[in-house]
Amino acid sequence: MTSKGKAKIIYHALDDKMAVDIKIIDISKISILADYFIIAGGKNKNHIQSLCDFVSEDLAKEGEHPRQIEGYNSASWILMDYGDVIVHIFSEEDRLFYDIEKIWSDGLNIEPGNLDEE
Repeated sequence: MTSKGKAKIIYHALDDKMAVDIKIIDISKISILADYFIIAGGKNKNHIQSLCDFVSEDLAKEGEHPRQIEGYNSASWILMDYGDVIVHIFSEEDRLFYDIEKIWSDGLNIEPGNLDEE
């Protein structure tokens, strides 16, 4: 599966479960770390964990499994590593504190509809 395909599934899983302020950043031209960062917020610990669960389930249906998931138990910042796509699911406080969007501001912000283009 392409990184764009993974990003599309992740976005829809997060959006369907009402994640807060989903951002898709294409970092492929500025980093070898991944092609996309997807950043989203959750309303509380249970919501953040359920967002992680739904992303995992939707990608597993396509045969995609994370290399690693960090932060699930504390659920203030969950990082899901899918190789070419990295998912960050934050509490409101941690998202403001770490400000990942600013750190990766050289990346290209992608509108969700652009993930449909091939």
